[in-house]
Amino acid sequence: MNEYLEKIITSSLEQFELEETPEIHLEAPKVESHGDASTNIAMMLAKPLRNNPRAIAQQLVDGMEYDEAKISSVEIAGPGFINFRFAEDYLFDELDSIIKAGEEYGKTDAQKGKKVQIEFVSANPTGPLTVGHGRNAVLGDTVARLMEWTGAEVDREYYFNNAGRQMRVLGQSVQARYLEILGKDHEFPEGGYEGEYIRDIAQELVDEKGEELADADWTPFKEKAEKAIFADIDGTLKRMKIHMDNHFNEHSLYENGDIDSVVQRLRDKGLVYEADGATWFKTTEFGKEKDTVLIKSTGEPTYRLPDIAYHSNKLDRGYDLCIDVFGADHIATYPDVLSGISALGYNKEKVDVIIYQFVTIVKDGQPFKMSTRKANFVTLDELMDEVGADVTRFFFLMRSPNTHLEFDIAQAKEAGEKNPVFYLQYAHARIHSILRKAEEEYSFSGDVKLNLLKEDAESSLIKTLFKFPGAIQSAADAREPHRLINFLNDVASAFTTFYHDCRIIGVDEELAQARIELAKVTAQVLNNGLKILGITAPERM
Repeated sequence: MNEYLEKIITSSLEQFELEETPEIHLEAPKVESHGDASTNIAMMLAKPLRNNPRAIAQQLVDGMEYDEAKISSVEIAGPGFINFRFAEDYLFDELDSIIKAGEEYGKTDAQKGKKVQIEFVSANPTGPLTVGHGRNAVLGDTVARLMEWTGAEVDREYYFNNAGRQMRVLGQSVQARYLEILGKDHEFPEGGYEGEYIRDIAQELVDEKGEELADADWTPFKEKAEKAIFADIDGTLKRMKIHMDNHFNEHSLYENGDIDSVVQRLRDKGLVYEADGATWFKTTEFGKEKDTVLIKSTGEPTYRLPDIAYHSNKLDRGYDLCIDVFGADHIATYPDVLSGISALGYNKEKVDVIIYQFVTIVKDGQPFKMSTRKANFVTLDELMDEVGADVTRFFFLMRSPNTHLEFDIAQAKEAGEKNPVFYLQYAHARIHSILRKAEEEYSFSGDVKLNLLKEDAESSLIKTLFKFPGAIQSAADAREPHRLINFLNDVASAFTTFYHDCRIIGVDEELAQARIELAKVTAQVLNNGLKILGITAPERM
């Protein structure tokens, strides 16, 4: 409908002979009695046309030609809003199209033909996934699902580094525990990894090799740990219904010469120089107050350098859009990466960065601190053991990514309406319970007469269901899955009102059949929405 409304508004705007037509914004009025769609276009034109917004609105309305089978009335409200009311026939036609679309309802071609890469999780193989990684994983996966529903071809990519100091320390940590189990003295490395998983890996090596590695260096311990940890990470992601299309090793950027190439290309452009033994990037050329170190005086690159090389690699692969999912600790570094790829001649608008805030686990009313090096961290698997995969995914998604998330274990375990995921799953299950009762009560025959759905609660529910494709598009465009959750809550609420006001069982068969059809399509929308979120839609609870 929005496309149709934009068309008739644009046609009416031609009478003003504007040099530049402002963007037309349409939204549902906050008060349902004010209509089904509203635009503020008249108020936006007040300044360029030097006229009263209501007068402009009247001119626009007078100039509109619309199909009365779609629009029943157009009204001017307040300072100059133009409100549209949908015709009943349109409601029934659209409801019929939703019924026919079924599992496909909500999908659009808005991003058809676009190749999108989404980088997320990207945890190095130094330990199991924690709850912090969990928010990253679920957010990235859900954005990928949203983009797919808008027609994009999506590649999910995991970026990692299995080289450098952190991996050496990992190997040394496992080595120390291995020797400890064998009863041999060995100093634990400074800053080593102390989690129980290190001891478990060491025990596996003892079971497999005995004392065979007692005199070895840390290398075989690192190799064993990497393999074991990646297997654990893969299992955790599968449990979260997350798969990766690609794994990209940061170390390959060094092996194939991409790192050296980036430095040289920047140097050729006069954007790299040496000072104090370090190699610097002239980020002051891109608006920063100070230049940025690319390679330390020790010869070790900062994170920015391989990240610039990696993003160059992404764009060379022909992606139309690259989406990065980063924690708040990247907020100071990613602008330098964008400056780097821009300096290399790439369009930085093709890179979109999602910054999410960190997660605090609240248990027994108290925050639970986490550390991947120490033993006092909560793994993602432990969280799922406690509250389940569905609840875990939902809680990670129900707030805007740019807000801090308190994951309350007590609320997550609540089997009632205080638990927001339970509320949606229960709404879906309740509808299926109603459908089962209807099958026992009625033997429907003939065509469904949707035009019998004339009660306010019925119309309100139908209009809410119409908003599903728009809710998906909005969530995809903003990279904010919680928008879809908010919409699904509206659907569940509208169905509750409908079920309260409109009897389904025990009414005339034709009316019951129409209401059953409306209940079915509501369940389908809830099912489709939960599917995008990666959450099950049970038919019984």
